[in-house]
Amino acid sequence: MGPAALMRILFVAISNITVCDTTLLDLGLTLPGFVKRSKAIASLPNLGLLTLAGQTPPPHETLYREVASAADFEQLPRDGVDLVAIASFTALIHQAYALSEKFREKGVKTVLGGLHATMEPEEALQHADAVVAGEGESVWPQILDDLAAGRLGGLYDARSQEFDLREAPAPAFSLLEQGRYNRLTVQVSRGCPLKCEFCASSILLTRKYKYKPIHKVLAELDALCALFGRPFIEFVDDNAFRDKAYWRELMPALKARRLRWFAETDASVAQDGDFLRQMRDSGCYQVLIGLESPDEAARDRLELTSNWKRRPGADDITAIAAIQGAGVRVIGCFIVGLDGHRPDIFGEIEAFSEASGLFDVQVTLPTAFPGTPFAQRLEAEGRLLAPRDWRTRTLFDVNFTPRGMSVAALTSGFRDLVGSLYSEPASRRRSRAFHRMAQAGAAREAAKR
Repeated sequence: MGPAALMRILFVAISNITVCDTTLLDLGLTLPGFVKRSKAIASLPNLGLLTLAGQTPPPHETLYREVASAADFEQLPRDGVDLVAIASFTALIHQAYALSEKFREKGVKTVLGGLHATMEPEEALQHADAVVAGEGESVWPQILDDLAAGRLGGLYDARSQEFDLREAPAPAFSLLEQGRYNRLTVQVSRGCPLKCEFCASSILLTRKYKYKPIHKVLAELDALCALFGRPFIEFVDDNAFRDKAYWRELMPALKARRLRWFAETDASVAQDGDFLRQMRDSGCYQVLIGLESPDEAARDRLELTSNWKRRPGADDITAIAAIQGAGVRVIGCFIVGLDGHRPDIFGEIEAFSEASGLFDVQVTLPTAFPGTPFAQRLEAEGRLLAPRDWRTRTLFDVNFTPRGMSVAALTSGFRDLVGSLYSEPASRRRSRAFHRMAQAGAAREAAKR
């Protein structure tokens, strides 16, 4: 194949919420809140693959597919495909490996990338022709050149490089299936100034906290609006609002486009009332905040640079009140089974959820994702139950020995907590609490005018 030859490249995202605990699966069938949150996470398109598709120059043909079942696998195009690029979560990496091997059996070249492949490149190379470690944009042109020249293979290691987001290609949103998504994704920044022990996100791909130029972000939003009207936007940044000056410049443009949007942040965003009002006025519907635990001691040393996560629990109550009083809903995230937790933690989380008026709650278990300091510590302490069983890395299955309770107590307590938090009455109470807080905040604003 000559360098100018047309190549057909298939991008495949294996994305689904998976749980090994069958009791939790059964609960998911009957708990509206649990199902709603799971669907919101699982239905997001894979922005990394779409970005590489956008970086692929013409005249090459690009296709994008998402698969969640064996039936989906069978529907993937195969004829005339020169390369299949596959990405997946750790818990589903076995499916990515199986899919890669199926294509290789048919003589199609494959490349694996993403967080798991970055942390376990030698393992991934056993199942693919090539593996990308680190930020894919840095090595994608070389992969295309090597494919065209017939020399594709091995590890394409971008971990020693830093991709400049000023050069970020526009994701190929036109490849997305119309009507499939209730949220669409845009990335404003990569990395995070904090370093949480458990975090398996873009901080593992880049050593810097960096922002994309605003004009590029707006071009992506305009492309999405042209394709999908005014979609709900999920900004997929690990910690969105650390550079408030950047967002103060961006938010008027969001307001002008009349978009509704979601972002992940930390509780410090609550300290600036004017910023909160600007968020609300620009269309911010909801933020997700990692509260981690209502127990201050259990948050000790979760964040490894400045121990920022160890702050009084009363500060979280104040932060939630400020954010929701400004009319922005808060999803509070808790990790259940931290080293400082005892069996009473389940009741403490439920009580905090009620007392704080959180609009929604997300509870997960400590999960040893490869490459994280948490996984390294548990392995050193001999506490991993199945060190290489990636299928248990779901966020909802116990894969380690807790310190403050037994495995059985953590498993059963988590099941009961999920059943309580995501019941329809609890969801209704949280919704009513938010609306009371938002109305009270609006009344206070009106009184000041």
